[in-house]
Amino acid sequence: MPFLRLSLGIIFLWFGALKFFPGLSPAEGVAATTISDISFGAVPADVALFILAVWECAIGIGLLAGIFVRLTLLLLALQMVGTFVPLLLYPTETFTRFPYAPTLEGQYIIKNLVLIAAGMVIGATVRGGRVEPEPERVQGDP
Repeated sequence: MPFLRLSLGIIFLWFGALKFFPGLSPAEGVAATTISDISFGAVPADVALFILAVWECAIGIGLLAGIFVRLTLLLLALQMVGTFVPLLLYPTETFTRFPYAPTLEGQYIIKNLVLIAAGMVIGATVRGGRVEPEPERVQGDP
């Protein structure tokens, strides 16, 4: 569990930090455009990217430090919802053939399913829950 939490924290801190430096994050264009578009232009793209960078770094730091984990996972869940919006708003940019052949940007977004699953496992253990193996099935069991 600690390794899962720490590795997820590293990913968020690393990818969030990249967004502070123009041109380093492969997701910055679609992320900034998405936030700007869903806010109907109220949040300019550069401000959106800065907010997203801070948000992702906060998730990373929370996971790495192991503090406020429930709040951190809430931030992660909200951020993950936002990451899937481009699949719906920009299908021509995220798919070569909708809905089964994603572009590289689309693949970058879809891989977040693994991050969501990791967050769910971490969340299941925050209040003392444990991950245990499933009992072995006997042949003939449903």
